[in-house]
Amino acid sequence: MKVLVINAGSSSLKYQLIDMDTEKALAKGLCDRIGVDGAFQHKTSDGRQKKMEIEIKNHEEAFKLVTEALVDKEVGVISDLSEISAIGHRVVQGGADFNQSVLITEEVLQQIQKLIPLAPLHNGPELTAIFACQKVFGKDKPQCAVFDTAFHATMPPKAYMYAIPYEYYEKYHVRRYGFHGTSHRFVSHHCAKLMHQPLEDIKMITCHIGNGSSIAAVMNGKVLDTSMGMTPLDGFMMGTRSGSLDPSIVTFLMEKEGFTPQQMDEVLNRKSGMYGICGYSDDRDVTKAEIAGDPKASLAHEMLNYQITKQIGAYAAAMNGVDCITFTAGLGENQPPMRYNICKNLKYLGVKIDPIKNDEFVLGKEGKISAFDSTVAVYVINTNEELVIARDTKDIVSRLEYASAPDKTNVDPEDV
Repeated sequence: MKVLVINAGSSSLKYQLIDMDTEKALAKGLCDRIGVDGAFQHKTSDGRQKKMEIEIKNHEEAFKLVTEALVDKEVGVISDLSEISAIGHRVVQGGADFNQSVLITEEVLQQIQKLIPLAPLHNGPELTAIFACQKVFGKDKPQCAVFDTAFHATMPPKAYMYAIPYEYYEKYHVRRYGFHGTSHRFVSHHCAKLMHQPLEDIKMITCHIGNGSSIAAVMNGKVLDTSMGMTPLDGFMMGTRSGSLDPSIVTFLMEKEGFTPQQMDEVLNRKSGMYGICGYSDDRDVTKAEIAGDPKASLAHEMLNYQITKQIGAYAAAMNGVDCITFTAGLGENQPPMRYNICKNLKYLGVKIDPIKNDEFVLGKEGKISAFDSTVAVYVINTNEELVIARDTKDIVSRLEYASAPDKTNVDPEDV
């Protein structure tokens, strides 16, 4: 079975075509700057590439570029689109309606649309991508929705409720939802396999640290708490996001600067975080600036490491202990100094890092970086959200096919 995985943003569309017999990506690519000037890049597993600057008016045109590339004589990986068995979509906000991945139906589409106010920059474009797929493949091609929030659906009310009037939860569903769920799910399960232990027996803290970042406390195989909240803005500082702050800062700045709600949202989501402190959002640029002696770049790193350390400590307290800490995503997988600086302040938990192993695990290499006498295991894990989406899509479609197959229990024995 071949599954096409789609991750649509407001002006982008990422994709991977995965052969589920081997769980290997046959091709991957990106349609970028949709509705602006447009750019397209496509790469196959054997190294063939196609890049071009081209106007992409909408997600439907983007999806046509994707399908054309997949069957292209020079850079294609399949001979016909019929070889694609199903399509899996990343959908950021599933609200309280979805605690697992589902087959996309008209009812599901209506529910995703109702959730747009909770994630206007994500659910809207994702719906557009689903409709674009339907136009190209037809409505009979199975499509599945895999929700970022689903893995966090096990959080108890004490973790997901905010201490504001309860009526806002009832009227507007204001609560903590959490994000990066597919990453936290993949990493926690994969790490448990590396540890040769059931996930249900491990108190694990999973750290997804990238341009967007979140941390989850996984206890008894379920998420107890996670740092992102009703939106991905909550938690600790990120590339351009502020993370948690005193709510009165928002009203104070709106009054002083005359910001509208939209302008305030722009400040907190796109002009804050590391970018707000030192002028760089990409950690590679922050690192270069720090090496060059920029004190603000050093401050940005110190703040980030400090806030992550605090979050890990809070979750260790919430679970009454921790057995394992994992680092994943762009920074988590490729920033040994960050991992070291975070863990050196966790010695009270029994965390000890092997500095040689820590330096080795970058650029796709994963494994255990804690010292032999560390009472808490520390791992670097390469996340694979696309594979999670593809696996869920395969499982849903396989169950659908099994359910629709003829009932073999009614076969006359004499006909066998």
